[in-house]
Amino acid sequence: MAGLGQIAPFILTYWQHFLALLLGYILAEVFRSRSSNKPRKIEAISTDKTGIVREADIQCEPPSASTASEKQPTIKTSDAATEEEHPSPEEDAFDLESGKHIPYSIERYGEDEMKKRSQEFYLEMNKRRSVRYFSNEPVPLEVIENIVRTAGTSPSGAHTEPWTYVVVADPEMKAQIRDLIEDEERVNYEKRMGQKWVDDLKPIGTTWKKPYMTTVPYLIIVFKQVYGLTDSGHRKTHYYHEISTSISVGMLLLAIHHAGLVTLTSTPMNAGPRLRVLLERPANEKVVLLLPVGYPAENALVPDFKRKPLDEVMVLK
Repeated sequence: MAGLGQIAPFILTYWQHFLALLLGYILAEVFRSRSSNKPRKIEAISTDKTGIVREADIQCEPPSASTASEKQPTIKTSDAATEEEHPSPEEDAFDLESGKHIPYSIERYGEDEMKKRSQEFYLEMNKRRSVRYFSNEPVPLEVIENIVRTAGTSPSGAHTEPWTYVVVADPEMKAQIRDLIEDEERVNYEKRMGQKWVDDLKPIGTTWKKPYMTTVPYLIIVFKQVYGLTDSGHRKTHYYHEISTSISVGMLLLAIHHAGLVTLTSTPMNAGPRLRVLLERPANEKVVLLLPVGYPAENALVPDFKRKPLDEVMVLK
């Protein structure tokens, strides 16, 4: 009893601590008991004859008290993980279940032919220039349609193809567009752009006047679709619509030059909303570029510009 009398004050002083330890132990036992009754999912690694490593899920069922020493884990594997049939690492990196996929291949060339074709294409594209002097000579509409088709082969975010090419051939409509553009450009040059910008454009020779707009057989106004519309009228997200449309325009420029025509990439600053209304385009479309397309005039001139050499535009690591 003397020993109990000695430890009683200690217990009375620290009884809260003893109680907390006891509760913690009880809770730990409860959690341990529950977790031991749950199935455990682990990863098993298997290797086939080709050395391709595959992961298969092994589902382990908790053993009962009477058969704990006899029951073995139940192994569940997918058909794709069988030893006889393993997809390549490239296939394994993609989910091909969500959409339809078809075989694809391209014509292969020998090294000499590749070098020849790439050099010839470069030399052809290196002749491309931005032109401001156009002929009024007609161009077959089929040529313009094929050019726009080519632009439509461009890649786009999630294959949303967020572009619209409005081709204007009607002389009256071209005159209205010219008046609209020149109204805004005059304000741009005199007030909005600033003197430095205007001075930087002097070597090119451009002004607010755009006579070529009523000379060329076609104007192509490029719109980006900032979002799409479903059949039910709901919005559809267009990913990277600006970049996607820009890539498409690049292919349009190549197609124009390849067809033996010329163009000018002009940005109708502050005229986009009025152009959209004039051309009766929906609110989800925004003007990106305006391109006059046709033959160059016989007396056409272009600035004597030089392009950067390869070592200034390409870095090899």
